[in-house]
Order: sequence, then C-alpha cells, then structure tokens
Amino acid sequence: MPDLPSEPHPTPPSDRARPTGARALPPPAPDGEPPGGAPGALFGELLGLLLPTPCAGCRAGRVQLCRSCRAALAGARPGPTAFRGVHAAAPYADPVRRLLLAHKERGALRLAAPLGEALAGAVRSALGPLPPGTPVLLVPVPSTRESVRARGHDPTLRLARAAARALRRDGRPARVAAVLRHTRWVADQSGLSAAGRRRNLQGALVVPPGLTHRLAAAHPPGPAPDRNRARRRRPAPDGREGQRTGDQGTRGQRTGDQGTRGQDTGGQRTEGRRTPGHRGDHRSGGRRAGRQPAPCRVVLVDDLVTTGASLAEAARALARAGAPASAAATVAATALRRQPG
Repeated sequence: MPDLPSEPHPTPPSDRARPTGARALPPPAPDGEPPGGAPGALFGELLGLLLPTPCAGCRAGRVQLCRSCRAALAGARPGPTAFRGVHAAAPYADPVRRLLLAHKERGALRLAAPLGEALAGAVRSALGPLPPGTPVLLVPVPSTRESVRARGHDPTLRLARAAARALRRDGRPARVAAVLRHTRWVADQSGLSAAGRRRNLQGALVVPPGLTHRLAAAHPPGPAPDRNRARRRRPAPDGREGQRTGDQGTRGQRTGDQGTRGQDTGGQRTEGRRTPGHRGDHRSGGRRAGRQPAPCRVVLVDDLVTTGASLAEAARALARAGAPASAAATVAATALRRQPG
C-alpha cells in the first residue's frame, strides 16, 4: 500500500498519544487488553443494563442504540477516502461520530458489534472481489499503553475483532493480529497539523521480532516442491527401468509374466512407472504438488482516519516486517469520496 497523502481537512483530537511523560511500552497482554479484561468499561456496561441510557447516537429513547441510528449505521455505503487504498464505512459525522466516541471514551462496549459490522463493510470495499477461501488478516492500529489503561479497553482492537467475526459469518476466513507496538513516547496528536503528525509518528511503530510469526500467513508462499522429480530414477545399466534387483521385483507386474511394464518387448522398452504426462499422475501428485494456498490479504484497520499519519506509519512498519498491507479500512473518515451512482 503506498504512503498516505496528507489531508487538508480539520482534524479532531487523536487518541494515538497522550502526554504522559513516559515511554509507551508494549501492552502487557498479547491482545492489547489489560490483564483481567476492562473493569472500567465492563462496569459501565453493567450500569447501562441497570440504568438505561439514551441512544449514544441521537440522545433519544432509553436504549444505547436506537433503531434509527442502528439503521443509519447498517445502511452506510462504504467507499474510498481521500487516501489511496483506504476505505471507510461512513463520513465522520453524527450519528456515527457520537457512536465512535461513546464506544471509545465512555466504554459503550455493546456498540462494538454494530460498529464492527460497519468496519467489515469497509474491509470488503477495500479488498474488492476475492477468490473463495482467501484469508484476511486484520491488523489494528495500536493506541498507547496509557490510553488503553485510561479507557480500560483498546477500542480499535475490539472493533477489529468484531469485524473479523462479521467477515467469518460471510464465509471469509478472517482473523486479527495485534502485532504493532510503539517503540517510543509520542506527543498528543490533537492540535497538530498533518505534517506535524507525520513527524510525530515517524518510526514510532514496529512489529517486534517475537510477534512476526503471527504474520507468517501474510508472506508469499514459496514454490511447491516437485514430488515427481524425487521419484524419477536414472535408467539401469542394462536399459531397463522399473526393476529393483535382478529379474524380480519388477514394478507394474500384475500376474505372472503377462502385463509386465518393466520388461523389454520386441526391442522396445516400456517403463515400469507412469510418465509425468499420464493422467493418473495428475490425480495423484502432479496437480496437488503445484497447487498453492491463496495468499493472505493484510488489511490495516482503525476507527477513524483524519490525516492518514497513523495508517501511513503502520503500513511502513508492516512493510519492514515483510508483510505489506494490501489496503486499509476504517469505520469513519473526515473525507469520504462518493462514487457516482
């Protein structure tokens, strides 16, 4: 995926960095969540069950997501953004904006499923038609450890998991690989220009060596071994093939001296094995030996794209790890190009 260009639109506050004065270290858990789950976010969910709150999208009713906002989210038309290779489900406007903020900042975890469905739609739009069975690997753009601790959960990772479940329901073998880590402290991105954000994040993300194995499916498969080549043998000195020792053990014999395939008959030799052109060879090993699994498609995912700086740095980190991203997808974008019709 090429580098993402800057965007001339105003940028909302970013969650990728918070001024803590300390270096951002890798998350303590492999999935990016704090050990033992997200107590603050879970408490908010429990409180929401006991004391119903208005809709997070329109502030009406007594449910977290009303029918109108749910329909608006489900009916979103994913499409390309101002950045090449990046697709989003919807523009960054209400009610989607409010839903994203409620999930991210207020721990409205039940919104992860509908928001994940929207993210899955953006993934489908970004990848386009794929051969059946093509595996998809979703790599979420990470938040800092301080942000995860303050919120009690990693919102982007949670959305990625919900999107992977939605893709699997459609028959696409999708999984999540949270392999990106911060290598250093980065400043709070809110208020920074597009160029400032790029400078702030330059070289800040990496795939640690201990996590590269989770990207193994994304590496292009090597050529399949030729099984028939290993079976081929040099002709015996007497010009006969298919025999192991002496006149016994002739391959291809079925009964007596008749039907022998490894003997000289009338000055002509018939080989005691099937030639590579034989149709039985194709059924047994020829075709299977040349068949390769479908290459895995790596997709960077995030909740929102504004300047594209986070996605660009994440794409460079994956490329350095030998698993370049095929595309990127987000729930919302500050600039969404609508295709005609």
